[in-house]
Amino acid sequence: MRKHIFNAGPSVLPVEVLKEASEAVVDLNKSGQSILEISHRGNTFESVVAEAKSLVKELLGLGDDYEVLFLQGGASLQFCMMPMNFLKETETAAYVDTGTWSSKAIKEAKLFGKVEVIGSSKAQNFNHIPKGFAIPKTAKYFHITTNNTIYGTQFQIYPDSPVLYFADMSSDFLSKEIPASKFDLIYAGAQKNVGPAGVTLVILKKELLKKIDKTLPSMLDYRVFAENDSLYNTPCVFGIYVCLLTLRWLKRKGGLKAIGKINDEKAARLYAMFDKHPLYVGHSEKEDRSKMNVVFMLSKPDLENAFVEACSKAGIVGIKGHRSVGGFRASIYNALPMESVEVLCGVMEEFAFRYDGAAVGSGSRQ
Repeated sequence: MRKHIFNAGPSVLPVEVLKEASEAVVDLNKSGQSILEISHRGNTFESVVAEAKSLVKELLGLGDDYEVLFLQGGASLQFCMMPMNFLKETETAAYVDTGTWSSKAIKEAKLFGKVEVIGSSKAQNFNHIPKGFAIPKTAKYFHITTNNTIYGTQFQIYPDSPVLYFADMSSDFLSKEIPASKFDLIYAGAQKNVGPAGVTLVILKKELLKKIDKTLPSMLDYRVFAENDSLYNTPCVFGIYVCLLTLRWLKRKGGLKAIGKINDEKAARLYAMFDKHPLYVGHSEKEDRSKMNVVFMLSKPDLENAFVEACSKAGIVGIKGHRSVGGFRASIYNALPMESVEVLCGVMEEFAFRYDGAAVGSGSRQ
């Protein structure tokens, strides 16, 4: 029996994608070769990259003025690769600090230039998205992390930027409609919504490449990968192929508008449990709740082990929270079916009845 997979990443993938990918491991399109054996320089894989790039731009509503790169190293490599390409020692970049990953991005950027943290929720253990910050017009670029996997917060509205606008969208990439053209550069690890671990997507304006005026190591130079169509070195062939299958799946589902509606429904179903049962307490402020990572604690912490056991019996995996927050985290990415959310909600209902007398709170709760 297939489990209900709430892992934060690597995360759940569409079953039909898994089946198609497994067939390709043995024989890719009746070619007599496995996807694991084909040359990354051959026409077959070049067509995979071309279609995947096209689908990314189509889903985001972007034109030919944007470049799509398939890289490696995860978003963590982008924390340094991005400022290495665009930030100089005498320049300042503006960052909003909303969690572990933005904090790491800030640390890496300081190796290449100055960093001004213009907004932070660190003092409140990153339980909200900072508001009302001012973006300096003198900054080289402005950077946000759109969704915070560990803390369960998400930008619901993207602020306007008077300078270059960069975003780490690793954990909510392609999960809803966004004004993608508002951004100059977007990067994301694939392992949440797009594919398996090992692939990183970078979407950037082609005009931005002309602004790079440094001598850089080839493997850390966006220009090199753009000039070589992401094939400067041997890429993650299988990972990119699975990304292509997932992108096709997403288009068949109706694109970002359709998947966004589904994700809204899944999140609303889970968050309703917080408002109904005082046993479940959300970490994030209500207005900043993530539609991808639902983070919560039990008001009776001594019941945590019993809750984990109840989830396990129901076939639920990946529900434990990150050590930075504790408690629990239900990651409800694109490929997680509503059925799995209903199973989790069923466990939560039964557990609350058994251990908290089905106490029902009144009014709005976090």
